[in-house]
Amino acid sequence: MRTSSEIETISKRATKAAGFPWGIAEEVGKNIKSLELLSISGIENLSLYLEQVKGKETFGPKEISIENNIKPNSFCPFYTGSALLDSASKVEEIKNLTLHSINFPILLIPFINRLSDRIGKKIKLQIDDHNFLLNLNKFIATDTNLMGLIIENAKIIKIEIQENEDSFKDKVWDQLYELSTETFVEETDRLKENAAGAGLADND
Repeated sequence: MRTSSEIETISKRATKAAGFPWGIAEEVGKNIKSLELLSISGIENLSLYLEQVKGKETFGPKEISIENNIKPNSFCPFYTGSALLDSASKVEEIKNLTLHSINFPILLIPFINRLSDRIGKKIKLQIDDHNFLLNLNKFIATDTNLMGLIIENAKIIKIEIQENEDSFKDKVWDQLYELSTETFVEETDRLKENAAGAGLADND
């Protein structure tokens, strides 16, 4: 079994050898490691994508907008992910955006998971018919079996920023708070005296 360090290093070097700059390659290395730790087929998707694009020009969005298209080409998951991270505040402001035609979109997931952490909000991600919930780079929930999943091209990717909300009702919170008050210490004259500096030596 390959170690996480081996996965990151080989993924980084292979990405660089395929023609991507070192900065992108280092990001990809970390991303593939995180995918494999989640039992998502990062290595297989990466190998197929790099074989497809080695020595060819790849494209990312010049700027992030509500609708993102690059006809007749398809977006590169690396440059697209980097653009999303660089435009984190704008993505949060837009809230709902769409990317049309992106190659090997599984490779985009770690970028968006990190985007969720950067803006401090959960993100709903839809890759064609596959749905994901990304939670601050902590975990990924999905309705899809990701083991061995290869998607060469997605026609539509939708990103939806979720507003933070409590998962519990106010009534439950009030009950818990009431119980917590039993730990409060009643203020006494003795405590007041100590708080006022009792025990300090008089230097006069």
